[in-house]
Amino acid sequence: MSDAPAVEAALTARDLRDGAAAPVPDRLFRLGAATVALSLVLMVVGPWITPYDVGRPTDDIAVPPPSLAEVPGLLWAVLTGRPHEPVYWFGTDASGLDIFSRVLAAPRADVAIAVGANLVSLALGSLLGLLAGTARPWLAGLVMRLSDLVQAFPVFITGMILVTLAGRSPTTIVLTLALLYTPIYIRLTRAEVLTQRGRGFVDASRALGKREAWIALRHVLPNALVPAMIQASVTVGFAILMTAGLSFVGAGVRPPTPEWGLMIAAGADGIVQGEWWPSLFPGLAISITVFGYAAFGNGLERRHAR
Repeated sequence: MSDAPAVEAALTARDLRDGAAAPVPDRLFRLGAATVALSLVLMVVGPWITPYDVGRPTDDIAVPPPSLAEVPGLLWAVLTGRPHEPVYWFGTDASGLDIFSRVLAAPRADVAIAVGANLVSLALGSLLGLLAGTARPWLAGLVMRLSDLVQAFPVFITGMILVTLAGRSPTTIVLTLALLYTPIYIRLTRAEVLTQRGRGFVDASRALGKREAWIALRHVLPNALVPAMIQASVTVGFAILMTAGLSFVGAGVRPPTPEWGLMIAAGADGIVQGEWWPSLFPGLAISITVFGYAAFGNGLERRHAR
């Protein structure tokens, strides 16, 4: 009984400490969630809200973006409907294309491919992971050895070779990335399935005479999917980097599709001439988006662990 006040004080101190440390992760989670939501919105409506046609060059070639001192005046002129001249918030590239419009439209390619690839790999990897965790040893071993085979080669090099051989269509890129990311979900789901199979509710279902397949699909798989879905929110960011990287080296989306990697590659030659903006703004868009998905995924993981 004499230890009760000390234990209560220790718990209170821990709660206060955890509460004081919580705001920063929570803010990062909310920031990540907002970034994810914005990227998904732009994926759907981005090409329709651009101020300029993303495929039609303007008459202004390689115009730099406005300075910070000019932004308030230009913003007021645009909001009041009285701009004196065309406004290019991110400047134009060497072809006269408005960079701001193309950055807004690019999630239709980058985010859509990344999300599509992760949905396919999540579905396929979860089913194969369930199979590896519940099937006979020889079949489980076969699934895991195939997973090892896919992961034995560098992801980017493998993706570049497969996309080049199969064709540079968005569907091909989605399927290629799905193949490369499926082993992640196989291993994660299998580990969770093995953990869930030792839980009491599984033993109770067996005692009621339920078949193993029914138990696996009805109880084990839904509980094992939660960590895989959390992982998917982080892997989308990796897939965005992969998509942009493939396009940067000429093995991804075909021009003139608005795509962040293509924009960086197109502006790379102008950097030595002082034209930094065609590559900077798509690069920032990639960095912010990937950070947002990572922060969102980490926040989901913390909440699931509580």
